[in-house]
Amino acid sequence: MDNSQQRLTGRLALVTGATRGIGRAVALAYAREGAHLILVGRTVGALEETDDEVRALGASATLLTLDLKRDEKIDALGPTIYQRWQKLDILVGNAGMLGPLSPLGHVTAEAWEEVLAVNLTANWRLIRTLDPLLRASDAGRAIFVSSGAAVRPRAYWGPYAVSKAALEALVRTWAEEVANSSVRVNLVNPGPTRTRMRAQAFPGEDPATLQAPEDIAETFVRLAEPSCTDNGRLFDLRSPAVP
Repeated sequence: MDNSQQRLTGRLALVTGATRGIGRAVALAYAREGAHLILVGRTVGALEETDDEVRALGASATLLTLDLKRDEKIDALGPTIYQRWQKLDILVGNAGMLGPLSPLGHVTAEAWEEVLAVNLTANWRLIRTLDPLLRASDAGRAIFVSSGAAVRPRAYWGPYAVSKAALEALVRTWAEEVANSSVRVNLVNPGPTRTRMRAQAFPGEDPATLQAPEDIAETFVRLAEPSCTDNGRLFDLRSPAVP
């Protein structure tokens, strides 16, 4: 693609959970549109695989091995990025975990805390450390991944549903706080998508009936563009054929 046709040329984008599923698909879509990527994941090997795909598209990436339960490592992100780039244009808070599917009374404290740490607290820490860098951009954009479970709780999904409902409140609050700035913040509910987490939650489901992560990446590109004016919105991408 000619650089003049790329919608994210010169933009710096950080994507969490970038090694598989939706995060990987979004990272590759951003690469096709000319962004430089900061790929965040837990394992070096998986990050390098995504990096190879990014480079095959003619784009470049910086790899960051990070466990989102390591609070101090998240807190150091902002200063580290500032030292090298002085700003951040795009944040995609995609990484998440399903946690146990069991009655609330059977959920251990450790499991509860882990799900909240990854799905909620890590995103709050990302906001806290990266807000100044997004404000330093001419058009900072942030996109977080929610779930239908946030508003349609189902039995045995307690930790996950609670974490996603709280994430939506967190992100909408931040959207209000940046409303008078050049930053725009939104949420995406991908709907049933062919990912490892979906297979874990619904092991008997035929993955061929689900949309692929690549099918929804365009929404993330549009919300990352400098021309995007949406703020504080939730974009529901559920296929009408799948509940």
